Amino acid sequence: MNMIVLIAAAAAEVLGDLGMRIGIGGRVWGYAAGVCLLAGYGWLVNQPAFGFGRALGLYIAVFFVVSQAVAFVALGDRPSPSLLVGGALIVAGGLVIQLGRG
Repeated sequence: MNMIVLIAAAAAEVLGDLGMRIGIGGRVWGYAAGVCLLAGYGWLVNQPAFGFGRALGLYIAVFFVVSQAVAFVALGDRPSPSLLVGGALIVAGGLVIQLGRG
C-alpha cells in the first residue's frame, strides 16, 4: 500500500510540474491544475506509515521512474545513456532504503 501511495504522489508531482509548464506556455488552466496536483503530492507523500526520511528516500527513486515515463509519453523525451545510468543508481539507492534493516 505504501508503494501505491508513493507512486500516486510521484504522478501528482510530475503532472503538477507539467501543469505549471503548460501555464507558463500561456494556458492559464495549467497553473490551476498544477497547484491542485502539487498540493495533492504534498498530502500523499506524507501518508506512508514509515518515517519521513525513509519515505522520501524511497520516493526519490519512485519519482525518477515516474518522471521519466511521463517525459517519454507526454513529451516524447528519450533518456540519454548517462540519464539511464544515473537513474539506475537512483533506483538502486531506493531499493537499499526499502529493503535495508533500520
